[in-house]
Amino acid sequence: MNSDLQAKSILDQAEILIPAEQVQTAVANIACKLNAALTGTCPLVLSVMGGAVVFTGQLLPQLTFPLDFDYIHVSRYGNSQEGGSLNWKVEPRENVSGRIVLVLDDLLDEGETLAAIRQRVMALGASRFYSAVFAVKQTKKIRPVHADFFGVELPCRFVFGFGMDIQGKWRNLPAVYALREK
Repeated sequence: MNSDLQAKSILDQAEILIPAEQVQTAVANIACKLNAALTGTCPLVLSVMGGAVVFTGQLLPQLTFPLDFDYIHVSRYGNSQEGGSLNWKVEPRENVSGRIVLVLDDLLDEGETLAAIRQRVMALGASRFYSAVFAVKQTKKIRPVHADFFGVELPCRFVFGFGMDIQGKWRNLPAVYALREK
């Protein structure tokens, strides 16, 4: 996407699936569940860049337990609307051996990325693995992994906003949008 005009055109033609108020409620609900599950621990929280940056930034201040924080960067999408091969840009840098690890991501789609992250973290010696995703996309495929905590369920459509992008744009929207179905 080359211009602001093209980006605005995409937004103008999209529809809101999850309004900003519902997004905030979903994040608060995830925080409550995480607080109940992880109180008394000090997990290593790994945020999956770049999609989880908005979700992570709004979730962390609502957590009531101590934590260590780092990020990982792995993607199957890049700027495409379809998943491709897994690309690790930044692997876990903190020592995960013996640690409880909580991975935060924006969207659980087919589950291949989260499954690969879980496999890598457990191979590095984590004692326990949890995952929290803002949204789970409906699919008829059997996923290799499920999120332990999630906020909203989305239809099987291309979505963007609240950290999720369309052609590299619109991660900064406070709501979740979808391209209109033809």
